[in-house]
Amino acid sequence: MRRREFITLSGGTAVAWPLGTHAQATPIRIGFLASGAAGSSNSAVQIDAIKRGLRENGLMEGRDYILEAHFAAGDYRQFPEMARKLAQAGARVILVNTIASVRAAQNLTPPVPVVMLAVTDPVGTDLVATLARPGGHTTGMATLTEDLTPKLLEFQREVIPKATTIAALFNPANPANLAFLGNLRGVAGAMGMTVLPVELKLPDELDSVFSTLAAQRPDTLQLVADSGNLDLSDRIAALALAHRLPSFCTVTDYAQFGGLMAYGISPRTLFIRAAYYVKRILEGAKPGDLPVEQPTKIELVINLKTAKALGLSIPPALLSRADEVIE
Repeated sequence: MRRREFITLSGGTAVAWPLGTHAQATPIRIGFLASGAAGSSNSAVQIDAIKRGLRENGLMEGRDYILEAHFAAGDYRQFPEMARKLAQAGARVILVNTIASVRAAQNLTPPVPVVMLAVTDPVGTDLVATLARPGGHTTGMATLTEDLTPKLLEFQREVIPKATTIAALFNPANPANLAFLGNLRGVAGAMGMTVLPVELKLPDELDSVFSTLAAQRPDTLQLVADSGNLDLSDRIAALALAHRLPSFCTVTDYAQFGGLMAYGISPRTLFIRAAYYVKRILEGAKPGDLPVEQPTKIELVINLKTAKALGLSIPPALLSRADEVIE
């Protein structure tokens, strides 16, 4: 196991909560179990979104809270120890953004409130009882990733009508990814397409994975949304382009990093919204009584620059449907 990457984003110590007025002498500590690496572009976006959300909910960094983030750099085996360290440091709320980190935080004794930033199918993976009444000490934001597959495959077919083989790059440590693969296979099979599963366990495997993938010559690449994989969005998009492989994802940020197309949610929006739960919990609300929310906006983002580099022509009708076109 590699040495845990750790960064404290601001100094300070924790104090008792609930949070009342701004009269407390010391800011409370908020923990974040991050899947990616410290200093990556995606991690920077996440941290910025968390702070923006807290600010919009009246919580000022340094005055009301300090944010302490621990980065797994794709190695999810580190989450239990990272969660324990946050609890020992006095974290009053722990933010999480993948199934493994939720479970690590939920297993703490005594319990610490857990806020999901963007987690796939928390009911199906037994993280919460129901969306309306999550129970326990966990709440936050759920994604709709598994529901977006059919439409994204339709878009792929519009751009590449003759595509028959989809390479699906996924993190096997994430159980939601396996469920997504099953769904993808079912939808693709009904459209006469075959799914080629491609495992990516750790960031340092990326180059070798793409070398193997290139030899298999799939028609398209589907990046299966996972916090660790998304942390590598810029590298994955660049490698896909270098291998002349049109790539797609259900997270809009992927197109911003150079992927051909994304149809789905903006994690940044969910991270910002999750701060609402932090404030409610610090004011005394029980996490299990706060309904888990799902995103209300699904967006189509097309990177026209990438399309041109791949020699692809995007149908005008599809361009007209896009919420954003990157040129």
